[in-house]
Amino acid sequence: MIPMSYAQRRLWFQWRVEGPSGTYNSPTIVRLAGRLDPAALAAALRDVIGRHEALRTVFPATGGEPAQRVIDPDELAWALTRVRVAPADDAPPVPLVAFAELPWDRPTPELPAVVPAADLPGAEITAAELPAAVARVAAYAFDLATEIPIRAWLFTVRPDEHVLVVVVHHIATDGWSGEPFARDLAAAYTARSRGRAPEWTPLPVQYADYALWQRDLLGAGDDPDSRLSTQLAWWREALAGAPEELPLPTDRPRPVEPSYRGHSRGLSLPADVHRRLAALARRRRATLPMLYQAAMAVTLSRLGAGTDLPIGTPVAGRADEALNDLVGFFVNTLVVRADLTGDPTFAEVLDRVRGAAVRALAHQDVPFDRLVEEFAPARVLGRHPLFQVVVAPLDAGATLDLDGVRADALTIGRPTARFDLEATLGETYDGRGRAAGIRGVVTAAADLFDPATVARLTACLGRVLIAMAADPDARISAADLLDPAEREQVLVGWNDTATPVADVSVVEAFAARVAADPDGIAVVSGEVSLSYAELDARAERLAGRLVAAGVGPESPVAVVLERSAELLVALLAVLKAGGAYLPLDTAWPLARMRAVAADAGARVVLVHEATAGHEFVTGADGLTLLHFDESEPVVAPGHAPDLPTVSPSSVAYLMYTSGSTGVPKGVVTTHRDVVRLAQDRCWGVTPRVLFHAPHAFDAS
Repeated sequence: MIPMSYAQRRLWFQWRVEGPSGTYNSPTIVRLAGRLDPAALAAALRDVIGRHEALRTVFPATGGEPAQRVIDPDELAWALTRVRVAPADDAPPVPLVAFAELPWDRPTPELPAVVPAADLPGAEITAAELPAAVARVAAYAFDLATEIPIRAWLFTVRPDEHVLVVVVHHIATDGWSGEPFARDLAAAYTARSRGRAPEWTPLPVQYADYALWQRDLLGAGDDPDSRLSTQLAWWREALAGAPEELPLPTDRPRPVEPSYRGHSRGLSLPADVHRRLAALARRRRATLPMLYQAAMAVTLSRLGAGTDLPIGTPVAGRADEALNDLVGFFVNTLVVRADLTGDPTFAEVLDRVRGAAVRALAHQDVPFDRLVEEFAPARVLGRHPLFQVVVAPLDAGATLDLDGVRADALTIGRPTARFDLEATLGETYDGRGRAAGIRGVVTAAADLFDPATVARLTACLGRVLIAMAADPDARISAADLLDPAEREQVLVGWNDTATPVADVSVVEAFAARVAADPDGIAVVSGEVSLSYAELDARAERLAGRLVAAGVGPESPVAVVLERSAELLVALLAVLKAGGAYLPLDTAWPLARMRAVAADAGARVVLVHEATAGHEFVTGADGLTLLHFDESEPVVAPGHAPDLPTVSPSSVAYLMYTSGSTGVPKGVVTTHRDVVRLAQDRCWGVTPRVLFHAPHAFDAS
């Protein structure tokens, strides 16, 4: 039994926690056109599995401690699963759009999850079931303790057309393993199709050698002079105080259990942007992957994720040339902490990210799961520890060159999301080796994001990259993340709040309400209940008294009443008399009450029994006091008081500020303003308003 590598232990632990699933599968799907020899292909796959020990390793556990057990090739019970797609002879070629690599500007479609069993030799499915069958086998759930981490299916559509699906669990492969796997498979197929075994140079090492070498290199964690201890000390300082979770612009809270389903969106930038970004990276002595990380940090920061952004980035982990031709899981993940404080320029962000990345690369030997153990962040199922966003180079994919057969790579339409957000970006070149553009894909967890949000995030990342290329010296705050339609919505659509409002005064609007529903309840205060007709009559009688006391158009009337039904009668009466009410709160300091009344020029003070003894009222020299008393008629019975006509532009009331920034200032509000506010906020099917605030507070 051989110890596992640190990377393998991390995936094994994930497998034990979640159970068998396809979350960490690495499927390779190719359409094979031409005269394929299925027997030679099956033998070639066995040859490759025999050549690379990682592909024939199981991971049993003894006492809860896992280890590697390499299966001898002669004891290997493995076969290529053959599936016939009916009808085979006259079926048209499999359309790439069925489960192909879709154009980068289109979202990936969903595919069914379950089809009839297709894992037995000689099984048969229909052509319509093929895409779903491919999706199903690509999500094959390995039992890592008992079966080797590779399976393969060959779907025969017709004699000269097949679909090959090879699924390897991530515990035995990584993105850099694709090229040696494809190269060895092609060499073995050529030999087997010609009736002989492949002849290749023996590999200098196997994955088990690497696992043992890694432990020797790092040393013991309790040895302060070991490489593991010294590099861990650097990481403790580098990640001190980093946020455990970024506040991403998600559409919903994180679920208790993750589904690992994802939504993907393609990103494509033209050749001229590619050239400018490459030139910028060279000038700042950075790589394009570092530039991509800087752009992602700027994008998320502008969307509200803050200025301290830990972002994950993968590294090959193949520090020795002897590992280059080996299939296995060597990749490690580093945490690059992007500092965006102080509104830096794009170039300055790139410099900061470059510095952080270079220092992280110098300490890349510490396995990521060892970092997690060291920092012991609060573990939340479905939230990746230390970082939730990854920026990775786009794997160009290995070319499978089978003798006499054309191989076209395909992808399935249901992406897996291992992180909240992942962007994979890479360069493309034309036939002459010139920059032809940057392409990539952004994948986000469907548990957190809707497809439309993923599309917007992808578009924002693209705009930031374009802005970096156009003006590296611009501040990141100047980056425009809105497209023309979004800008129109923000500046015009959301600000289009104009509504048709009747150009009438409060008095006219209230009169219309009285005429429409005279018996409807207008005011309820404790045991007091007034209909609209009763409120109108009482306010009109008091308005007559106000006019008789000298209140005229826009005359300020100080209202010193407690909150009650009488208060509403009084306010409406002031408006009917043509005056402007000035509410005074008896809880105010006396000096404030006097200063406000004097500044407004109020000559009439309206009080009632509860406030008649207030010091402001008793000391109101030179002011006309009018006591609220509905029993005193001012005109002969049957005659309405002579009230003025009130214009919509007339002042309705004066409201004074708190004075917290200086002397209290009076704000003048017209009848037209009140009617507009009432229509927007109060009028409706059930136009009820709770009079809960002090009446001298502007929100009332």
